Amino acid sequence: MFFEDSVLMSRLLTFLTLGFHIIFATVGVGIPIMISMAEFIGIKKKDPHYTLLARRWTRGFTITVAVGVVTGTAIGLQLSLLWPSFMQFAGNIISLPLFLEVFAFFFEAIFLGAYLYTWDRFKNPIFHWLLSIPIVIGSTLSAFFITTVNAFMNSPRGFDVEEGKLTAVEPFAAMFNPATPSKVFHVITSSYLTSAAILATIAAFIILIKKGTTYHKKALKMTVTATFIFAIATAVAGDSSAKYLAEYQPDKLAAGEWHFETEKSADLVIFGTLNENNEVENEIRIPGALSFLAHGDFDAEVEGLYETPKDERPPLWIHYMFDLMVSIGFYLVGISMLFLIFWKVKKWNEYNKWLLTGLAVIGPLAMLAIEFGWIYAEVGRQPWIIRGFMTVAEGATTSPYVGLMFLLFLGLYMVLGIGCIVVLRKIFKNNPAELELESRYPNVKESDKE
Repeated sequence: MFFEDSVLMSRLLTFLTLGFHIIFATVGVGIPIMISMAEFIGIKKKDPHYTLLARRWTRGFTITVAVGVVTGTAIGLQLSLLWPSFMQFAGNIISLPLFLEVFAFFFEAIFLGAYLYTWDRFKNPIFHWLLSIPIVIGSTLSAFFITTVNAFMNSPRGFDVEEGKLTAVEPFAAMFNPATPSKVFHVITSSYLTSAAILATIAAFIILIKKGTTYHKKALKMTVTATFIFAIATAVAGDSSAKYLAEYQPDKLAAGEWHFETEKSADLVIFGTLNENNEVENEIRIPGALSFLAHGDFDAEVEGLYETPKDERPPLWIHYMFDLMVSIGFYLVGISMLFLIFWKVKKWNEYNKWLLTGLAVIGPLAMLAIEFGWIYAEVGRQPWIIRGFMTVAEGATTSPYVGLMFLLFLGLYMVLGIGCIVVLRKIFKNNPAELELESRYPNVKESDKE
């Protein structure tokens, strides 16, 4: 029976939890830097529009942090309940970064409380802005520490194995494994990108539907500029990730690119279909591009999937996850750059309907790219939970009650998701920005220059 397969249900429950948590984890990492940037600009320009942006974003951020705490706690609980053999094998190593991640969160939470309740308490507002720096540092460090755990699972280092147990454990060597630099870089930049894109979507949607105000137009210009910068940084991070895969996990890269035979000057395959003989059809090919992506050389040799034993090959459908992630990335770069061009060319209207419509979808698309990328990263490691040492089936629980747990957690996440939306709606719908701007800064007119 479906619900009696403990391995399958463990995987599905982990997928459900991480797929839900990653939404709040992403904004938890990226929103603080946007808040800090907005307040700093407001102080330097003496512009209350940006200060109000920081105020309102902070309120929404605290709600997402609260939900993220619950889902993060669920992940910690499920590590022991669903993956006991994995924790028994690797617990001595991953306990350090897990502890440091909790410490980083507490560090962030302390300063978030101080930041939230000290608005207008300093004669010089720069001192209030300084409180945002530890929040940015804490949220980014949280992402760093938790990502090192995932990096270790992909590229295990820092231990010996004797009689099935880890010995001579070196936690820092395990944390700073070959996968850590590219993974951490990619996670942080994509979190910044997605958060900027979500805020840009909100501003674009309001301008599109309600025509918006100076406040919303300034918000759009700031967030789209950040989206463009972080999209470029994410593309660089993606390139470093591809080069890591080519050297350390060539099977994942080959499966993601449907590259079966080892060859030089390998083509990059975009979308397409596979027939029964694993022959690619209806695809778009870019000659030599896979070799360049993997090694920075159009003539370099790229290892094919057939070099990997059949029972250790990732599923081939991850190709679509990779393509969707990259396609969305290119869209984010293109649409944000187009807006910036329209903005700088004075005779062009950057607030035209079609451009705003294109910007109104970048937030959801960016979050989808995060989900697609995570699926590609995790499923692409299959069948391993710790690459080369333990398979997923070996690490999973044998309990027959995982199906019931799945239903209970599904109900919890539905309540959390709906509750988060309702609370955010109440916070902002009943207190529109233009009214708050008028009450807090009565001398500011909406006709002020952007």
